[in-house]
Amino acid sequence: MRTVAVAIVCKTPEAGQSKTRLSPPLRPEECAAISACFIEDVARTVARLAGGGDVTGYALYTPRGSEAALRRLLPEGFALMPQVEGDLGARLIRGIEDLLTAGHDGAVLVNADGPTLPQAILRASVDAVRRGDNVVLSPAHDGGYTLIGLSKMHARLFQDIPWSTDAVYRVTLDRAREIGLPVAEVPGWYDVDDETSLRMLEDEFAGRPPPFAAIAGENAPSTRRFLRERRAPSKT
Repeated sequence: MRTVAVAIVCKTPEAGQSKTRLSPPLRPEECAAISACFIEDVARTVARLAGGGDVTGYALYTPRGSEAALRRLLPEGFALMPQVEGDLGARLIRGIEDLLTAGHDGAVLVNADGPTLPQAILRASVDAVRRGDNVVLSPAHDGGYTLIGLSKMHARLFQDIPWSTDAVYRVTLDRAREIGLPVAEVPGWYDVDDETSLRMLEDEFAGRPPPFAAIAGENAPSTRRFLRERRAPSKT
């Protein structure tokens, strides 16, 4: 049996270029540091899933030339695949095309900004991709999607999408209906990309999960450690 590729869509962290909507409250170097923690934690979850033998973990990354820095954040056995130039839709289309061309039974693209994303959601996504020609979607709390999975390429799903708005998920559903493609929806989650969602993450770590969370989130040890150390009083 060929594997399903589960690829984290990510940008190698760099101060001033990563998670800029988290500044404030975070400083630019802290934005890069927490972005690295997010990648580490999501990759750790994907690696545990890949331990079952039917999944291959990837980082679908940018920019080219940052491979050494990115590999330090990834578990052993993760593969790297560079993103192409273009808008997000073009990059996602090419990413799925490249993963399917590499011989995988399907591809699931995962946002790198949900450090507590439950492994159970990824497992459900891989299983749904294997069931046939459909689009697998996990709705995000902000109106986007946390992941998208396909076993065959359907470029229309990524065309004329109002990226970075709260209409992304809804319009993607419209595209699926337009081309007659069945939708397999798996439980949703949330991305941490601004001060409000950062507070949501801190609440989850404090034992107050989001009200929409039907599944317990992952422990996300790297992100927990970063936030704990950031809150710790400085020693002078």
